[in-house]
Amino acid sequence: MAKVGVMICGHGSRSQDAVDEFAVLAKKLPALLPKEWMVDYGYLEFANPVIRDGLDRLRAGGCEQILAVPGMLFAAMHSKNDIPTVLNTYAKKHGINLSYGRELGVDAKMIAAAGARIQAAVDAANAEHGDLPMEETCLVVIGRGASDPDANANVAKIGRMLWEGMGFGWCEIGYSGVTFPLVEPCLEHTAKLGYKRIIVFPYFLFAGILIDRIYGFTDKAAAAHPDIQIIKAGYLNDHPKVLETFAERITEQLGEVPPETCGTCKYRTQVLGFEAEVGAVQESHHHHVEGQGADAPGATVETCDLCDTYCTGECRLDMDHHHHDHGDGHHHHDHSHDHAHPEYPHAKHPHGPESARKKNV
Repeated sequence: MAKVGVMICGHGSRSQDAVDEFAVLAKKLPALLPKEWMVDYGYLEFANPVIRDGLDRLRAGGCEQILAVPGMLFAAMHSKNDIPTVLNTYAKKHGINLSYGRELGVDAKMIAAAGARIQAAVDAANAEHGDLPMEETCLVVIGRGASDPDANANVAKIGRMLWEGMGFGWCEIGYSGVTFPLVEPCLEHTAKLGYKRIIVFPYFLFAGILIDRIYGFTDKAAAAHPDIQIIKAGYLNDHPKVLETFAERITEQLGEVPPETCGTCKYRTQVLGFEAEVGAVQESHHHHVEGQGADAPGATVETCDLCDTYCTGECRLDMDHHHHDHGDGHHHHDHSHDHAHPEYPHAKHPHGPESARKKNV
């Protein structure tokens, strides 16, 4: 079999701390890979060694097949264009078998790593200031920011999964550059929401000038709002789940089966906050309303005794009684269940279903 080499392609940074942290990650990865594989790394810009140097070392070590991965959270210009150009040019020049894997992306393991960093900040804040319910805390997730809306949207998805998984009262998304909102206006807006505590979490792999920028604006916001606990959470760095995700992006390139879809499906993998639903039986639960039609009792506001001019969703709170709402905007009467709905972990969230009660409006 051809000797396998692994090439981790980093962006590079003007910050020596960031370069050092990336090197540490590269040195920890071999423990998660077959021991006979050779692992090296390089940077796209700013730092040394450059990607070409790492590829040279792998080739000099006898590697005939190289598995390259972008050392980046999301796919934007660098991982979609710049790195592939470097790799393709090198492979063509030297006639080697080189493949290129996926970015880390939206992955349950990455969300778990992020959750751990945030929880550590919450625990430290509770120890210093006293316990505060998650629903009285606002989470702010800061991403890198790119000219690619796909990458920016993924930051928002990560934020939502952390918000819902951990049960924060609210969540805002900001970016360190390029797009909007930037860190300072994001924090200025968040401070107006009325939360006693704000956790600022940079969804970044490593240290650098952007982390310094995020923490600098966080300190500025804290000074301007001494009545609010504005807490800095640590970035991802070399969390074990990050290393696991990197290893998966490498090894999956040799698999006969393409990478799975729905990688963050709560029925397939342990998604933060919904771990109990892994492996739940897949069954349809709409058979009891099949064929009832749009004129079924309770299907309209006019026939519902809880709503006046529009569907408020209040009947969802009374599922055990004669009304039931399946989340499709229709009310269904008088049916029995022969299956169990898993209990939503944040059913009592003040901005969730409970907010539909007339007494809370």
